[in-house]
Amino acid sequence: MPKARKVKARRAASPRRLRATRARKSARRAGPPKQILDPRVQQQVKLYDEAMRDFNAQRFARARQLFEKVAEGFSSELADRARMHIRICEQRLERNANHAPRTPEENYHSGIAMMNLGRWDEAREFLEKARKQAPKSEFVFYALAALDSLTGEADGALANLKRAIELRPDNRYHARNDEDFQFLLEDPRFTELLYPERDGM
Repeated sequence: MPKARKVKARRAASPRRLRATRARKSARRAGPPKQILDPRVQQQVKLYDEAMRDFNAQRFARARQLFEKVAEGFSSELADRARMHIRICEQRLERNANHAPRTPEENYHSGIAMMNLGRWDEAREFLEKARKQAPKSEFVFYALAALDSLTGEADGALANLKRAIELRPDNRYHARNDEDFQFLLEDPRFTELLYPERDGM
């Protein structure tokens, strides 16, 4: 009669060994650790995504401004992409401006496009046409005020901004945070126009 084989009893795994095994399995399922982005790159990615939304919606003037901020960022790869899109935006803006505008809105948009390209004389020509066509359009007066400020025309900027605020009081609050009016920041007339409540203090 053949001898019965002795089966060795398996030694129970220790709790520490079980925890280590589970940890290794969990790590394999989770995959490689996620790379933590530099906060500066995260902000740059956020701006780039916002710029691309405007670009895809054909809001080329705003997209160009955002891409310019991205181009100054920490990631050289994103900066290169942004500079490529800036060139495309400029081409589209110029093409839109060269289209012969007919309505006040078309003249206004052409004027804004020229402002974004730094072509002040052409911008003024379009905006003045829009003003004559629509003498009560607050956004045209606001754009003229911004153009005057950018070109160092304090009196014109204040007069146009005052008219824009008369037609739409909310323009007062927009102008407080608008970088186009930096030239006027030291002018007390600008402060009085934007903060009339201080006169009563």
